[in-house]
Amino acid sequence: MSMIKIENLTFSYPSSYDNIFENANVQIDTDWKLGFVGRNGRGKTTLLNLLQGKYEYSGKIISSAEFDYFPYFVADRSLLTGDILPEICPLAQEWELIRELSYLEIGQDVLWRPFETLSNGEQTKILLAALFLNEGHFLLIDEPTNHLDTKARELVSSYLRKKKGFILVSHDRHFLDGCVDHILSLNRANIEVQSGNFSSWMDNFWQKQESEQAQNKRLKKDISRLRQSAKRSSVWSDKVEASKIGAADKGFVGHKAAKMMKRAKSIEARQKQAIEEKSGLLKNMETAEELKILPLSYHTDTLVSFLDTAVWYDGNMVCGPVSFTLRQGERIVLEGRNGSGKSSLLKILAGESIEYTGAVTIGSGLVISYVPQDASFLNGSLSDFAEEYQIDETLFKTVLRKLDFERVQFEKDMKDFSGGQKKKVLLARSLCQKAHLYVWDEPLNYIDVYSRMQIEQLIRAFSPTMLLVEHDRTFQDAVATKIVSI
Repeated sequence: MSMIKIENLTFSYPSSYDNIFENANVQIDTDWKLGFVGRNGRGKTTLLNLLQGKYEYSGKIISSAEFDYFPYFVADRSLLTGDILPEICPLAQEWELIRELSYLEIGQDVLWRPFETLSNGEQTKILLAALFLNEGHFLLIDEPTNHLDTKARELVSSYLRKKKGFILVSHDRHFLDGCVDHILSLNRANIEVQSGNFSSWMDNFWQKQESEQAQNKRLKKDISRLRQSAKRSSVWSDKVEASKIGAADKGFVGHKAAKMMKRAKSIEARQKQAIEEKSGLLKNMETAEELKILPLSYHTDTLVSFLDTAVWYDGNMVCGPVSFTLRQGERIVLEGRNGSGKSSLLKILAGESIEYTGAVTIGSGLVISYVPQDASFLNGSLSDFAEEYQIDETLFKTVLRKLDFERVQFEKDMKDFSGGQKKKVLLARSLCQKAHLYVWDEPLNYIDVYSRMQIEQLIRAFSPTMLLVEHDRTFQDAVATKIVSI
């Protein structure tokens, strides 16, 4: 066991005017299974990079641990997986690799396949297994669930539960609950560590906010009352002082004036103390403003139907045959392993050229709003983006503000946004579009917990007709009316 100590850490990027961290302090035990949570763009990946010594900063990061980072960069992905892994974990024996892979339900045959031919989920599990074989290293795991289906998330969560010595950045609440014993939270004003899983941390966080709100409300009333009392005491003191003129007993009047002045100073001190107490509250307040969506009503009950639909790539059937009907008001989540063709079915509805057999029937005049899985293509200004997609710029930016975008972000090029911020741009576009059907492909990739809860609340409130691919189990339970297994 050793400690990682962060003392008075202050950091900002050269191109930025504001500090990402300012005099931050935290201590981490290298034996912990640490879940790392916080809003998009607040600096989680930046902190992992600072731990690795990638940037200059002021303050201190004290650690004897050697850090490894996931996702590990594979320079030549055409090599056999078995030839790549010795570079990642040079001291590991082949039998150890095979053992770790078996825990993740991956056969040893992957070692003799080119790395680039493996699915994203297989690549994720293999790299994690290899990195954990570096004994004595502390692993920095940055959002591993984004390419994992639901079953794979359960497997990886179970795998991590048996390990120790890592920081795990993830927004998947169910996933975190399954594998961490501490939470590192990157708040608005500070960094905090708490023992327990995500759910216990979240319960404590909301309870603290409710307590601080109640205390803030009481102090506001106290300050208002004290100000009125101070004003009355000042008026009374002035009147007493004025009554000295011509008074028969000036000593009595002076004594009375002194008492009034003493009372006024006491009230002033109590008011100052209340203001100081109030200023220490609500610094980490997280708000989740209500979002809105304006779904269109379709003229018939059935919007889309798939009949014996099978998706083909290079002469191979990767999905199907699958049959289901999407009716008005339904929210269907497609469930299945990575590479089973879920996204392809959504792309067919979005009008992309996908080879398939069977039938896909789309209602006449059906208006579809589509959120693709990949947001990496975004670049340019938000204003130009709104104009390109013919959405109201004011409404678009209002939605982004509600999703925790700071106004300073509106001036940046989208290519400099974090992964979560880019995904929020696509979601905000969809929320600004009036549609009969909302087709969202893994909409929560990189999206922070607070925004996930906002989106869940939105869907429950407005009940849009939706077809989704999303592996967040908590989200599925909250919004899906039906699960279709592929």
